[in-house]
Amino acid sequence: MTTDSPPQDTGRGARRRRAVERGGASAAPPAGQPKLPFAPLDLVSRDELESIHQAALEVLKEIGVDFLHDEARAMLSEAGADVDPASRRVRFDPALVEAHIGLAPKEFMLHARNPARNLMIGGRHVAFGSVASAPNSFDRAGGRRPGNKRDFQNFIRLGQSFDAIHFWGGYPVEPIDIHASVRHLDALFDMLTLSDKPIHAYSLGRERNLDAIEMVKIARGIDDETLEREPSLFTVINSSSPLRLDTPMLEGIIQMARRNQVVVLTPFTLAGAMAPVTLAGALAEQHAEALAGLVMTQVARPGAPFVYGGFTSNVDMKSGAPAFGTPEYMKTAIVGGQLARRLGLPYRSSNANAANSLDAQAAYESVFSLWGAIMGGVNFLMHGAGWMEGGLQASFEKMALDADLLAMVAEFLKPLKVDEAELALEAMREVGPGGHFFGAEHTQSRYRTAFFPPMISDWRNYESWREAGAPTALDAAERIVAERLRDFVAPPLEAERLEALTAFVARRKAEGGAPTDF
Repeated sequence: MTTDSPPQDTGRGARRRRAVERGGASAAPPAGQPKLPFAPLDLVSRDELESIHQAALEVLKEIGVDFLHDEARAMLSEAGADVDPASRRVRFDPALVEAHIGLAPKEFMLHARNPARNLMIGGRHVAFGSVASAPNSFDRAGGRRPGNKRDFQNFIRLGQSFDAIHFWGGYPVEPIDIHASVRHLDALFDMLTLSDKPIHAYSLGRERNLDAIEMVKIARGIDDETLEREPSLFTVINSSSPLRLDTPMLEGIIQMARRNQVVVLTPFTLAGAMAPVTLAGALAEQHAEALAGLVMTQVARPGAPFVYGGFTSNVDMKSGAPAFGTPEYMKTAIVGGQLARRLGLPYRSSNANAANSLDAQAAYESVFSLWGAIMGGVNFLMHGAGWMEGGLQASFEKMALDADLLAMVAEFLKPLKVDEAELALEAMREVGPGGHFFGAEHTQSRYRTAFFPPMISDWRNYESWREAGAPTALDAAERIVAERLRDFVAPPLEAERLEALTAFVARRKAEGGAPTDF
């Protein structure tokens, strides 16, 4: 177990101060980053929430979690966990778990290579990410196809062009035409050169984590000390539900936490499949797995930034297929936020749907997912733009539609101004009874700054819409994608950093990249 704090300085306030010193809350959020203007919704009572927490502690004490990583088990054993070497099962006394709650920062800054793209994670701050990890691409012209480098690069270009997308949750689509041993090198290079937003590193073996850390350092032009003071990279750790953390995921926790980079722990708990069919039971399992990951992260480095992830949904019991955007998903998204706040941690949720085409199902399931996340107090929204088919498809047109939706949500989250100018009494005096406000100075002076009609919606009357060829939302999305890709200009990157990145990728490829067996 590693520690970098004096043994006598053990109070919660002191732990919080040390977390801030390690790269926690340090600056004001970037201009324009959304922030919840209202308190998140509490769907269950305080007593019910505590029941879920206590059930999770009981699971960790009596059943335990399988840790399929020798060093991780040794670290946990040294920290006081009960490790069964024969079964690789780890059990946690409730006191041990509680001792590690409060070490991770409640808020922290996630740094991008462009400081204007830095994000505050935690509190009431909200950040939206792109679709991630889909094996297939889709657009209207080319149809559904396996992920490839060209599509991957175009998703990066498209997402970079939308201000409503704040970070990359992973590869928007998996470029499977690049060999797995070097895929991460090409993909990270493209993400760091075609975009200047915060990025993600896959935890698929030690080498991929370490390569990502070095490439982010080069792109930002920083040294090791600055990197550890300023978290600049995150990884998503999915427990293999039920109650298991595998070797590559645990390696990711250890390598990222030791360098004070961000761990987003997200159990993959589908009620009726990998978790109990009841939502309370599924949430208790989710919480237990998240707590196990929290302890592991804080054992690796006390104060390392950690995000509590919720992804509990249900499955179609006839087919076994995951269902998203359901009432059950909304409920668990909201309660997941309560559980994260119970622990004093930032909260991750997702904008997900199970639709196979860009239709009404895709739209309403995304709205349900997004609304559950927002009302649950989400800080870190994964799969915010482009997710389709339960995560099996990244859609160009859906990314455009979702970017529109995220921009509308961000606008909704802005506080409503109520002052003398906004009350518009002078405008009402000017217009008087029976007039209209189109030509009023109050309206004209605000037209360019106050109203941002969505890109997708078409608010013409029926006759003018028919005259324009009766365009659909899909038509509009297809047009927007084409225009954004046509007009794309890569964000600037200093020549010496680009040269250093290129050299690093070439060297690592010559060395063979990363192993493909875990």
